Amino acid sequence: MSKPIIAFVTGGYSSECVISYKSAINIEKFIDRDRYEVYRIDITPEAWFHPTASGDQIPVDKHDFSLLINDHRITFDAVFIGIHGTPGEDGKLQGYLDMMGLPYTSCDVTSSAITFNKRYTVAVAGASGYHVARSAHLFKHSYRKQDVDRLGLRLPVFVKPNNGGSSIGMSKVHQPEALEAAIETAFREDDQILVEEAIQGREFTIGVYRSNGVAVTLPFTEVMSENDFFDFEAKYQGKSSEVTPAVCSDEMAEKIRSAAKGIYDVFNCRGVVRMDFIYNEQEQAPFLLEINTIPGQTAASIIPQQVAAAGMQIGAFYTLLIEEALSFKKKA
Repeated sequence: MSKPIIAFVTGGYSSECVISYKSAINIEKFIDRDRYEVYRIDITPEAWFHPTASGDQIPVDKHDFSLLINDHRITFDAVFIGIHGTPGEDGKLQGYLDMMGLPYTSCDVTSSAITFNKRYTVAVAGASGYHVARSAHLFKHSYRKQDVDRLGLRLPVFVKPNNGGSSIGMSKVHQPEALEAAIETAFREDDQILVEEAIQGREFTIGVYRSNGVAVTLPFTEVMSENDFFDFEAKYQGKSSEVTPAVCSDEMAEKIRSAAKGIYDVFNCRGVVRMDFIYNEQEQAPFLLEINTIPGQTAASIIPQQVAAAGMQIGAFYTLLIEEALSFKKKA
């Protein structure tokens, strides 16, 4: 019996592609080659291609997402999406794959597009009864400097690109005179930005995935940054400490797990996602910060830590994600 043929896609069109390639090292190392035939696909602004061991680049036929290798046409049974940022995290690639009739390991078009937009994420979560911070949504085409005075938010605030991740272009502002520079920094990364009141409390991040139709939480992590917040340096350059599983009361843990599973279902998520929360002691409630539908998979990333804490091998976890995606093809 032939093995399922899996396309593992990496790269991307944004500054987050560097994280995609870091994740790719770990993903490629642990996908079960005995179980699947795997072809890496690099998606870049210049080309979509399969890099061979000899250094050649075999172009992807975008008409059907296939490869022609030695006069043999390779088509895929499912796609493992490992692209951080656009087009792998914002729904664009998912829309294309849906048109090709190919299942994939991430959320669908709608869920990906909404969760990629931080403002829409907290708006939907807030409307669904979950705790979120007060925020303002600014657009480059209509923004004026005098708008800063009318935001009506309490300092400190976070200023961040609305569509993006890895804390690129993100600032924490404590003084009014620093707000304008932070807004300009965020606008360099995105045409939309979110200005959000900082919630005081402990920061937790939790992985959630779907198994046999049921949302399952991984052991969650407390994040303690050496910097003022969990920025790019803290995430990827060792300027933070992470405790997995987090040490907290059973009541706090249950509230975080319950919120994560409920939000996963509200957004109709698929595959593994990572949600970031601040647990506010005064409110005794977790406040959702954002949802990451393509969480990092480097050796130091949080999801692999949580998978290990759950007593699972990361390769077996990737198999679970691929099999879940293949199940959608069987239903189609």
